[in-house]
Amino acid sequence: MKLLIVEDEPLLNQSMTEFLKGQGYLCESVSDLQAAIEKTELFDYDCIILDLMLPGGSGLKLLHELKRNNKTDGVVILTAKDSLDDKIEGFRLGADDYITKPFHLAELNMRVAAVIRRKGFHGESVVKIGSISIDTLGQSVTVHQQPLELTQKEYQLLLFFSVNRNRVLSKSAIAQHLWGDDMDLAVSPDVIYTHIKNLRKKIEAAGGEDVIRSLYRQGYKMQDV
Repeated sequence: MKLLIVEDEPLLNQSMTEFLKGQGYLCESVSDLQAAIEKTELFDYDCIILDLMLPGGSGLKLLHELKRNNKTDGVVILTAKDSLDDKIEGFRLGADDYITKPFHLAELNMRVAAVIRRKGFHGESVVKIGSISIDTLGQSVTVHQQPLELTQKEYQLLLFFSVNRNRVLSKSAIAQHLWGDDMDLAVSPDVIYTHIKNLRKKIEAAGGEDVIRSLYRQGYKMQDV
């Protein structure tokens, strides 16, 4: 799951980024409104953590842009204690939740996870594809109720496929989701192929269905069993 953190206070930005990376998320961060708008125009995020007081303007403008571009990224807004009007306007523009400063990082993590469950998994914390079960809270996978040992990238890959079930995913879309800004430095088609091959091999070895299909010159697709 990929997050965008939009916060201009350096220490808070860093602490959120480091904490959420530790929870298994791929995190990108920016510190001003224009950079946030540019990011969301280029990429999709599972959840955006959005401060409303930003250099370059209000974070509410980013919500306007998301709505104008028909983007469906989840949004948790960061608000001050006395900013009721901002909360109301944020919800009107499509924000999914808010958290009031100061806050505990563990609470932020739970709110982000809840937004992702509602938007990507219809409110369920366990996703099932045939005999495969993905526990999004525990970040674990079982096949026929037996634990499946996956690397962090393999887990993120399986979750990405499950969110986009029955959609064709290009190699570039997969690389961008798994590596974000570092994709050009670290990723080649062979690396993506190897991760997918290893994931399929582990699932099949555990007795699971081969639910990932290779589509010539198009990419890959997870299909329902």
